[in-house]
Amino acid sequence: MFTHEDLSRLQAQSLKMQSYIRKQTYSPEREKSLRRFSSWEVAELIFKVNQSTLRGRLASDPSLPQGHVEADGRQRWYSLEEINEIRRRLKVSRKSLMPKRPQGKRAIRAAVANFKGGAGKSTVALHFAHAAALDGYRVLCVDFDPQATLSHSMGLTDVAEEYTVWGIMARDLIHETERMNAVSRGAESGTALPQRRIPSQITDMGLDNLRVTDFIKPTNWPTIDIVPSCANAAFVEFASAQYRHLNPEWSFFAAVSRYLDTLPADAYDMIIFDCPPAIGYQSMNAVFAADVLYIPSGPGYWEYDSTTSFIGQLAEALEDLSAFNGVVPAGTSGLPKMFQDIRFLITRYEAGNDLHRAMREAFYKVFGDRMTENPIEMTRAVEQSGRFLSSIYETDYRDMTRETWRRARSSFDRAYEEFREHMLTAWEKLEDEA
Repeated sequence: MFTHEDLSRLQAQSLKMQSYIRKQTYSPEREKSLRRFSSWEVAELIFKVNQSTLRGRLASDPSLPQGHVEADGRQRWYSLEEINEIRRRLKVSRKSLMPKRPQGKRAIRAAVANFKGGAGKSTVALHFAHAAALDGYRVLCVDFDPQATLSHSMGLTDVAEEYTVWGIMARDLIHETERMNAVSRGAESGTALPQRRIPSQITDMGLDNLRVTDFIKPTNWPTIDIVPSCANAAFVEFASAQYRHLNPEWSFFAAVSRYLDTLPADAYDMIIFDCPPAIGYQSMNAVFAADVLYIPSGPGYWEYDSTTSFIGQLAEALEDLSAFNGVVPAGTSGLPKMFQDIRFLITRYEAGNDLHRAMREAFYKVFGDRMTENPIEMTRAVEQSGRFLSSIYETDYRDMTRETWRRARSSFDRAYEEFREHMLTAWEKLEDEA
């Protein structure tokens, strides 16, 4: 016979091995570190300028970062901090190397969501975040998935549950309940809402005293931060049901949106959500806070079937939220929930596979112009980077044939560039910050 204690013991054993495996994928210092980028990558793949032009401009201005020459060659290698300094200070053909960002807007938010595990949600979120950082954007990732794949891939291994989305939601419950209890009631109707009480086991955790920035952790990328997740945050679905019972007027689905609204408008450029493979309290917070919904799917029939179920159940859940009769404070995104854009992205695609081509055509027939034009192709480099909790952008091209690396990188580049254009279009539609 086995009980929860046996499961806890097995998990403890597994966590020890899990920690060991992760450490083997990181640097010799046992911390994940970001590699340097060659002058070829900086010129042609990041700045998209002629390599000789960039070399000439850097040689003419010794005050610009000159990179690092490794002992085994003449190639110069640059850190992302050095790349960003060059980006800020240098113009090529009188054009700035800084990325486009609409003036007077807060950060644009995208949720990467679908039902099916293995659809590539974490892979897409990770690669888009890294590509955006190389593009010069400041990125905040929010990991809603208790599997914490995105958090682990960003180098975070020891995360306490109170610093996850669960902590944000519990903190929001306390603050919102206090706000509701303090508001005068009955001016129009002559009735008053009941005073809600939050039990001490919640209020005594100290979550209401945490600062907004306490939930945000740095990553191994200098311009990417993350609100991480962890396995212990899996109980958020059970806890949230209890929280709703404690205060039925609490707009639980807006907790993360309210949290993000407290960040300075210029703190980040893009905010990317990695959602769990289910519709629940966490995923509803993600989609409610998002401006753009990105739905990745594999190219098989079952993935197509799962995607169909996902959008149907999401529609029903959002319709239910539209009838919410609690108290939603001023400044919170309104109901019904509206997205600036919705896109479908095919992942793990093999152009030479007849089934994949047929399913891609089926996706196009159903979703039309909501389909992205550039699928993410399945290559050996993608499989390898996934096994080592890294993106193709973190992988040194010298670790494999350059053609294999270049093919995988090109696939993600095309998908990201399309993502960026959709985000910029949606970004322009956002209201200006006061």
